[in-house]
Amino acid sequence: MVPTTRMFLLRFPQSRILPRMATLIITEKSSQAKDLRAALGDRYGRILPAEGHLLRLAEPDEVDPAWKRWSPTLLKPDGLYPTRPDQGGNKAVKLQAITAALRACDEVILATDCDREGQLIGQEILEHVGYRGKVRRALFTAQDPKTLRDAFAALKPNDSMRPLYEAAVARQQADQIYNLSLTRTATKTLLAPGTRGVIGIGRVKTPTLAIVCLRELEIRNFKPEDYFEVVATATVAEGSFQMRHAPAPKDRIKDRAAAEAIARAADNHRGPLTVTVEEKRQAPPKLYDLPSLQKTCGQRWGWTADRTLSVAQELYDGDGKKLITYPRAEARYLSENQIADVPAIVGALTRLRGFAHLDIARPVIRKGKSGHFCDKALEGVSHHAVIPNVNVLDDLESRLVRLTDDEKRLYALICRSYLAAVMPDYEYRQTSVTMPVPVGGKPVAFRAVGRIPLKLGWKAAFGSAESDGKPEEEAEQTLPPLTDGEPATLSDPKVEAKRTQAPPRYNEGTLVDAMQNAWRFVEEPSLRDRLKEAKGIGTPATRAEVIKGLRKQNLLGADGKWLVPTPAGLHLFETLRAAAPTLVDPGTTALWEMKLDEVVTGRADFRRVIDAIATEAERLIGALVGQRGTLLDLGLPAPKARSARRGVAGRGAAARGGAMGSDNSAKPVRRRTRKAATPADGEPAAPKPRRPRKATATPPPVAAVVDSAPAADSPLPEGRRRREPTERMVAFARSLAERKGIALPDPCLRDFDQCRSFLDQHAR
Repeated sequence: MVPTTRMFLLRFPQSRILPRMATLIITEKSSQAKDLRAALGDRYGRILPAEGHLLRLAEPDEVDPAWKRWSPTLLKPDGLYPTRPDQGGNKAVKLQAITAALRACDEVILATDCDREGQLIGQEILEHVGYRGKVRRALFTAQDPKTLRDAFAALKPNDSMRPLYEAAVARQQADQIYNLSLTRTATKTLLAPGTRGVIGIGRVKTPTLAIVCLRELEIRNFKPEDYFEVVATATVAEGSFQMRHAPAPKDRIKDRAAAEAIARAADNHRGPLTVTVEEKRQAPPKLYDLPSLQKTCGQRWGWTADRTLSVAQELYDGDGKKLITYPRAEARYLSENQIADVPAIVGALTRLRGFAHLDIARPVIRKGKSGHFCDKALEGVSHHAVIPNVNVLDDLESRLVRLTDDEKRLYALICRSYLAAVMPDYEYRQTSVTMPVPVGGKPVAFRAVGRIPLKLGWKAAFGSAESDGKPEEEAEQTLPPLTDGEPATLSDPKVEAKRTQAPPRYNEGTLVDAMQNAWRFVEEPSLRDRLKEAKGIGTPATRAEVIKGLRKQNLLGADGKWLVPTPAGLHLFETLRAAAPTLVDPGTTALWEMKLDEVVTGRADFRRVIDAIATEAERLIGALVGQRGTLLDLGLPAPKARSARRGVAGRGAAARGGAMGSDNSAKPVRRRTRKAATPADGEPAAPKPRRPRKATATPPPVAAVVDSAPAADSPLPEGRRRREPTERMVAFARSLAERKGIALPDPCLRDFDQCRSFLDQHAR
């Protein structure tokens, strides 16, 4: 007879052996599940991964059939939007597996990302299936074995995370109501009847468009100013060098005669030098998060934000690669647990030919917010900085040979950043020299700066490649040996004419940086601070998709590597700024975050927060209705049938704000085509157009008819009246012609099509 547990306990009561409970661990993605299995085995239970959001919010017409027809309506149900299984990718299969496992388990451990969205991803599954068993929470910001083991040794009751979950639900529901309601309203009111296309409105999307448009207007309205500097040669006993009189911007010399007077006074002037020598040191730059990586790749190699993310993703989870940690990082720090990995990573990298010359026998570990390893800086953050993966160092060479040129380039950049972070400071000797020259009884200072490297330190990791350090404030030169008080003679003074420059346009990398630092565009101090804490608008995972969506909708275009608003985008921005400035203000996200903070701290009910945002959306709907027909036909493209229901970047499109307004941050997911869905840029698809009559052709994009528009004096088809351009169009055309130094054809002043063609042709 086989002994039972009961018989065993009766015989050996002191052993206290109890039947093992069935426990299910739910992770956010497969990489987490793999790391947990490696760190924990099956000690805590079965591990199953989700794929970001396995559930979506119901479509408006699934809640109310009357909402299938687009109209300026607030799409807010009586309660909350219910969840539905998402059919994209492998989501349905993974949801079925988790649901089946939940029926047979006594306890659940949520091991999704520790932020607001991660809590939603795990808990919404339990809510959807009605699980009522015991639930605990594992919180970790890194996925190394020690961090994971520590997290599971300190599991928390999931009930303590309820406020975070409710804040995530409020964000998700509010985005659905706000983005869909306002997108439908803008599309139905700001486009002329019969015009095809979608005007996507989103909490993140429209402020991003505003950032580009404001810079464009700043450039167009910029009035350059001439100013002058004076440079002269200073001669001392040991040689000569250049000295310059270059006042600060507020004191610039605007009058050439004044600059020439300084030059005359400096000619053959002899006087003592004031020499200051300082020993200085510079710490290495921060490690990369995704936005800083996108900015660097854009500036250095001209990559788009989406290209950088794509290459990084391939390095992360490409077949047989796994060379870097999670690329959608929102922090530039590592956990203090990861200090233990430094010797292994440094040892493996310095065995590679490109880094073999670096001497890092004793790595420098910098803790705290001024360093690179800081637990406090990672509080509330899901993913640490992007670094080489410590788990693949044994066969690093074999993995590297599979890389493309772009992958090699990006991997080398990430490796250099990590090696620099554990190398000594850059040490140098800086010599500052000044000489006062009397002009009209007042001293005018001539200056020179020189720097002598003493120890390259971390700069050796970058070699000839540009570092991520701060730009030098002054031009430097090699100075001869100098002593304080030593006499010098100025000679050969020259007046240099200079001109102020307009700020540069954004490329995709610098626009991502501007989105992350959107607090700079907000004046209210409390909103600035909260937006800074929220790390701007959008998330590392969604910003590239936001930009891509704006380009797909013909609201942003490209001039080489620079992003420029199209006439349609600029007109939309000006219309929204005049009618509903909240829609283009990054401070809107800060206000939302402050409301969500109150949910997390228990000071506000999440349903009331949803109601408040819905009330604001209703007010904005009224403002847009008052602008009916403002945009007319500016060539916005109609959505393609195949892309009309593709998923957005992020942890699923359940937010329905998608890339435009969610806080999602997992791998982009492609959705299968389904009815009444959301296109790739995160905005709702337009209603399916009726089949045109045989006599009616689908209008081509504006750019396609630039060379085929009828002349202003040519006969028009019978029954058609000539439309005059709007005052704004004419003003813009005149400004464009003046700026480009070209003649504005007279027909452009009288004919809408001619004016539009001129704008499309020359505004690119």
